[in-house]
Amino acid sequence: MARARREYSEGGTDIDLTPMLDVVFILLIFFIVTAQFIKEPGVQVLRPEVDNKSQAKPLAILIAIDANSDIYIDKKKINPAEVGFTIKEMRLDNPRGEVVIQTDVNADASVMVDVMEAINKIDGDTVINISAKTTG
Repeated sequence: MARARREYSEGGTDIDLTPMLDVVFILLIFFIVTAQFIKEPGVQVLRPEVDNKSQAKPLAILIAIDANSDIYIDKKKINPAEVGFTIKEMRLDNPRGEVVIQTDVNADASVMVDVMEAINKIDGDTVINISAKTTG
């Protein structure tokens, strides 16, 4: 029996894709590690309506105060005495993030004032944004 012999032309070389796949996986890992994710307050809040249309940056530290005047940060109910400590911890992860307070229209205003005072004790230069629905 005679064996069939295959002949290859000089230009027919295989391309090794391994280095390209290594670079793609390294870039994927880099973007996953460096991504900052938006943290949700963890409670639905009925916000008051206002006329201004300014918006905070998307990487904000969100604090929610529900209709029962309970404080939620990062989907966890927080004791009012622990607000300052929790914000200080979140500042380590997100030092440039703006602080946004979402207060329900039926919540006690004194709770929002207490939260604002706790934030000012940590850093008096922090700008505190109040979230509301825009009309129109």
